[in-house]
Amino acid sequence: MNNAKLNIIAWPDQSCPDIVHPLIELVKNVEKSRVDLPDLNKCSGPVVVHCSAGIGRTGCFIALSNGIKQLDTEHTIDIVRILCDLRRDRGGMIQTNDQYQFVYQALSEYARTLQSSS
Repeated sequence: MNNAKLNIIAWPDQSCPDIVHPLIELVKNVEKSRVDLPDLNKCSGPVVVHCSAGIGRTGCFIALSNGIKQLDTEHTIDIVRILCDLRRDRGGMIQTNDQYQFVYQALSEYARTLQSSS
């Protein structure tokens, strides 16, 4: 089994990164690695995301990943629906208002990059 561990060390618990672009790039790179290595994906299983409690930073990463996929495929986004779906699966995902605002800001910036490139 092949696996890789990626660690973000500049993201304190119950807070947000100072800038959104590195996290957007990380999410895109994780997805790109899955697409570029389809045979490996059959053996490697899902992407596992975790933080200390498994709901704050983890929720932000997953919400951002789901939002980027939705923007790429549907060219629209429903952030509230993404959050509700996450919280249905695991209560408390995205712990703070700041984290919610961070996800919103990151997805807004990603949407702007899509608009400017088309």
